[in-house]
Amino acid sequence: MEQLQFCVPCLFGLEGLVGDEIRRLGIEDVRVEDRRVFFSGSFSDMARVNICCRMGERVMILLASFDAHSFEDLFQGVKAIPLENFIPKDGAFPVKGYSLNSQLHSVPDCQAIVKKAAVTRLGEKYGLGWLPETGATYQIRFSIMKDHVEVFLDTSGVSLHKRGYREIANLAPLHETMAAAMVNLARYRGRDFFWDPFCGSGTICIEAAMIALGRAPGLNRSFGAQKWACVDESVWRQARTEALDHEYRGEYRILGTDIDPASLEIARANAKKAGVGKLIEFREADATKAPLPCDKGLIVCNPPYGERMLEQRSAQRLYHDFGRHIRFADGWKQYIISSEPEFEHYFGKQAVKKRKLYNGRLQCNVYMYF
Repeated sequence: MEQLQFCVPCLFGLEGLVGDEIRRLGIEDVRVEDRRVFFSGSFSDMARVNICCRMGERVMILLASFDAHSFEDLFQGVKAIPLENFIPKDGAFPVKGYSLNSQLHSVPDCQAIVKKAAVTRLGEKYGLGWLPETGATYQIRFSIMKDHVEVFLDTSGVSLHKRGYREIANLAPLHETMAAAMVNLARYRGRDFFWDPFCGSGTICIEAAMIALGRAPGLNRSFGAQKWACVDESVWRQARTEALDHEYRGEYRILGTDIDPASLEIARANAKKAGVGKLIEFREADATKAPLPCDKGLIVCNPPYGERMLEQRSAQRLYHDFGRHIRFADGWKQYIISSEPEFEHYFGKQAVKKRKLYNGRLQCNVYMYF
């Protein structure tokens, strides 16, 4: 099959990081846009990105791009897509999508039109008046933005941030892709002492351990396109073998501490399931009082936000107490994510650098001290 166009949506603010990690996989034609990254490639590239991408949300094939000002425009645009190149006679093809700032603003109506057009196209190609949809799932996704339509085929299935290790989380877990981004921003590669003093269910420490090992985040999960008839199984075997070949072993010092014993039990269970339980030490400690574990290293953490877990003033007091506690920890580089607009004031120190990110829909900043 000829080169395909792929799209990797991501959390706002992570686009450049996602683009870089796709380039590191040896893919050259990479284009970064707001909240998504495009690349050209083969099914082999698709499998490698699904398995190895730490900060993207999913990998989708771009099927078509066109303008639509009416339902007829939408119908004809979708009907022109050669869906039969991907979806077999018995393939199931549910439709999801969204519409923003467009004349076709009713998402349920747009879903119905896209589905009708796909049924019409496949029915005509296969000579069937009725499509059973009893086989593998080929998820169709569409976006309509300012009357411009893009139609995709989702190869990932479950979102890539779901690595498979976090069945249980505490009250305010950090998105796995965001945790990986913070570790990436801290440039942790396994050499420094790594400490998360507000570790919660362990996500940041687990992502740090996987990065230190060079372990692909999707190695132990499945993907929607694995069941597709148009994608040879050898593509996935080869991608997993390549990912395993890039793993390495070493001595790592990764510590997660938290004041809540229940969260620590969850963290230990998650780390064990991720296969990195022996690489991380979890222990109970108050981040505002406990002695620093050593003289220097990296602090990467997600302290509780006032909007999510604590009453805002309590969160502000926590920032103040933590900042005062590590005020003279000159050997420690610090990367702290918070949605508190006055974080630096309460923490007691201006950041050397800030980076705006979104944890879900919540605008945050990563405050960097080094």
